[in-house]
Amino acid sequence: MRLDPVLVENTRAWLLKAAGDLRAAEVDLGVDPPLLDDAMFHCQQAVEKSMKGFLIRHDRPFRRTHSLAELAAQCGEIDASLGDALSAAGYLTNYAWEYRYPGEPAPDADEVRRAIALARRVHAEVLARLPSGMRP
Repeated sequence: MRLDPVLVENTRAWLLKAAGDLRAAEVDLGVDPPLLDDAMFHCQQAVEKSMKGFLIRHDRPFRRTHSLAELAAQCGEIDASLGDALSAAGYLTNYAWEYRYPGEPAPDADEVRRAIALARRVHAEVLARLPSGMRP
């Protein structure tokens, strides 16, 4: 079965953006002093974009949202085996906006490390379920 080239490119584009967010989170954690709040934002974005890439691959529309629980539910309808990784990442939803403004205490480095590991897991789980030609 031949895949639609537009679908392939759109899927790859979302997954490349997700990979870039993972890289940004790691860079943020590694600078001195670390940019912990920004790293959490990029973790959330990596998970969100990974899930949206998965939905695009399956030609499933999604509304404009940062809700990881909503996106996870849609992904789970396609592949229930994604459930554990995606549901574990649901708590990252708030980091789409939390810490983005003054007044919020920054997360600690351990929290950021856990979030990066979780975002990497979600991204890897999504990639593992895609044909090789769709992987960045």
